[in-house]
Amino acid sequence: MHDLSTMIASLRRPRLLTRAARIGAQDYDRERHLQRILGFGTLPKPSASLIRLMELEREVNAMRKYSDAAYSLVRHLDLLIAVIGEAQLYRASRASQYQ
Repeated sequence: MHDLSTMIASLRRPRLLTRAARIGAQDYDRERHLQRILGFGTLPKPSASLIRLMELEREVNAMRKYSDAAYSLVRHLDLLIAVIGEAQLYRASRASQYQ
């Protein structure tokens, strides 16, 4: 299995979708966004939440690719925004471990 950093780096999505998610990630609020996406309760560490978010995003992306009627662009953007936000937190926590 690939490590988390490799999984993040290998994520490829349409340019417009990625651009919108990057803009949305500027206002990412972990408490508010993750509670809505993952449900209520204690929030997991960035690495654990990132793995779960990437699983959910992979499922939604498959729906997009196969033109599934249940596909939601808003849901997909929410997930990508959270993935980008959590990836930034993950990288920051990794960087602080090595300093």
